[in-house]
Amino acid sequence: MKIYTKTGDKGETSLFGGERVSKKSDRIEAYGTVDELNSFIGLAITEVYDSDVKDLLLKIQNQLFIVGSDLATPNNSKTSKLKIQRVTQKFYKDIEKEIDHFDAQLESLKNFILPGGSKSASLLHVCRTITRRAERRVVALNNTVKVGSNIIIFLNRLSDLFFVLARYENKCSKIHDIKWTP
Repeated sequence: MKIYTKTGDKGETSLFGGERVSKKSDRIEAYGTVDELNSFIGLAITEVYDSDVKDLLLKIQNQLFIVGSDLATPNNSKTSKLKIQRVTQKFYKDIEKEIDHFDAQLESLKNFILPGGSKSASLLHVCRTITRRAERRVVALNNTVKVGSNIIIFLNRLSDLFFVLARYENKCSKIHDIKWTP
C-alpha cells in the first residue's frame, strides 16, 4: 500500500464518515493544530528531565489522538454508527489532578514569568502556546458547528498544565524561572 493517495491534490480532504471538505476549513485548522501540538510534545519528550513528566506527556499524546478523531468526526447521522471515542469530562479532570500534583511541588508565583529557563521548560512553554492556538481554532470551529464542550475545557486545562510542567522542569534542572521585569 502506498502512503500517498492523491485524493487531497485539489485542496480537499475527507472527514471520518466520508464528507469532503476544504483543507482550509475550520475543522481541518482545529485538528491540524492539535496534530501540530502532538508532534511538538514528541519533541519536548526528548528533552524532558523528569520521567514522571515524560510518562504524562506520552499519555497526553494518546489523548490528543482522541481529540483529533473527535474533531475529525462530525456529530451527524452518517457518523453515529462509527465507533469514535469522544472526549469526556475525565480528560480534563485528570489534567486538573496533574496540575495540582505538580504545582504543589513548586514555590508560589509572586511575579509573572517569561517563557524559558531550561531547554525542556522552553519546549513546554511552546507546547502551552500551541495549545492556546488549538483552543482558539476549536472555539472558531464551535462557532460554525457544534463540537463537544469537553474538548475546549480539556485544551484550556492542558495549557495550564504545560505552564506548571515548564516551571517544574526548571525546578528539576535547578534553573530559576525568569521573572518579568517591566
